[in-house]
Amino acid sequence: MDTELFMISLSQYRRQWTDNIRGDLLAGIVVALALIPEAIAFSIIAGVDPKVGLYASFAISVIIAITGGRPGMISAATAATAVLMITLVKDHGLQYLLATTILAGLLQIAAGVFKLGFVMRFVSKSVMTGFVNALAILIFMAQLPELDPNAVPVLTYFLVAGGLAIIYLFPLLTKAIPSPLVTIVVLTVLTFVMGWDVRTVGDMGDLPDTLPIFLIPDIPLNFETLSIIFPYAMAVAVVGLLESLMTQTIVDDLTDTTSNRNQECIGQGISNTATGFIGGMAGCAMIGQSIINVKSGGRGRLSSLAAGVYLLIMVVVIGDIVAMVPMAALVAIMIMVAIGTFSWSSIKNLRDHPTSSSIVMVATVFFVVYTHNLAIGVMVGVLLSGLFFAWKISQLFRVRTEITASGSHRIYYIEGQLFFASSEDFMKAFDFKEAPEKVTIDVTRAHIWDISSVAALDMAVLKFRREGAEVEIIGLNKASETIVDKLAIHDKPGAMDKLMSH
Repeated sequence: MDTELFMISLSQYRRQWTDNIRGDLLAGIVVALALIPEAIAFSIIAGVDPKVGLYASFAISVIIAITGGRPGMISAATAATAVLMITLVKDHGLQYLLATTILAGLLQIAAGVFKLGFVMRFVSKSVMTGFVNALAILIFMAQLPELDPNAVPVLTYFLVAGGLAIIYLFPLLTKAIPSPLVTIVVLTVLTFVMGWDVRTVGDMGDLPDTLPIFLIPDIPLNFETLSIIFPYAMAVAVVGLLESLMTQTIVDDLTDTTSNRNQECIGQGISNTATGFIGGMAGCAMIGQSIINVKSGGRGRLSSLAAGVYLLIMVVVIGDIVAMVPMAALVAIMIMVAIGTFSWSSIKNLRDHPTSSSIVMVATVFFVVYTHNLAIGVMVGVLLSGLFFAWKISQLFRVRTEITASGSHRIYYIEGQLFFASSEDFMKAFDFKEAPEKVTIDVTRAHIWDISSVAALDMAVLKFRREGAEVEIIGLNKASETIVDKLAIHDKPGAMDKLMSH
């Protein structure tokens, strides 16, 4: 069954909930704890109250578990979408952020309905590697404030080191309990019993003590409002889907399973739309938390649902206990994520892979890290991939020629792909001043792709005719014949005048 064209069957959907119940429930605890400080931090980035990010993370995690296309992937409030809201919140306030979140969700639903998930086919492996490496670097950089010697005690470094030791060594004893969860419990208990003065989750901001409620954004429903929120909503929708679909591909690879991109678009859209109605900000898939989930044993939809439910319970019911979790424990977990996310083999491959692929990968990393904008970095990578691909294909183009013994008939044999990048070489291959009685352009081993190549063919035919030669084009395949018949003008009245006027 083509998962891009059809939704999954009911039996598959049921198995995604029930095949890994214990692993999903345990992994959900670790993910929920990792979500709390990030949700608070992302709220601060956007300029809103911490509960906006926490409510968003709860709602998105729960809803995407039901509606998404990638089991085991974690979605919540993210920095990628938060940074897009800074100016909006500053200029217009929280209510416009909520409206933007709803509209962004509706745009994402439309993207899924119209099956726009196929765009991931145009993201090359080099771009994916650059995306992963850049995210690993950003995840590590995000931990640096918690390791600032001017802001944290020396004890923090020992706790982080101890946390990393537990994370990597505890699985040698048993894998029944996720080692990140053990790290959180051990360091929290140790910090509390010893009375150590280190930064905790509670220092990040006040946790909400009430459940979220349904509300409708208090904004005027008119065209002026739409003109304000639409550009932000479009940016959030595009960036959110881009990060979600790329994270989805990574989780597919980690779990050796496939998933539905279009369903994920719809699921992300439903999640964001609903989140806006309970006072939450827009979000998307999170590669860091998704990897934590997978490495902690989470595989199914239940892990995402559990993470959202645990998060709400932790902040509302046992917020005082959660507030005591040392940030060093979470920093250790995120450093593990950064180390595990980075493609270390890509460094060695810089020497072995084609130069163009290495340039694409490095450029993607540079622009993502430099701008802290995933969309810009990935777009640069995709653009460079396209340019390098066009250049490579254009190099495979060549023209052979021969003339009859009488010198009255010259044949040009065109081989390769004729498109905008090779049309100049196509024109240079002809000797228009020679002007034999007949010229044959044989495209049997060529393919004509675009309007630039059709225009070049027109120009060649018309220039030969202007010199008095009879011109024949032979060997057009069906696709080339279709585009030539539709766009070519060399057999139409006034063709030369029309061509020269453009």
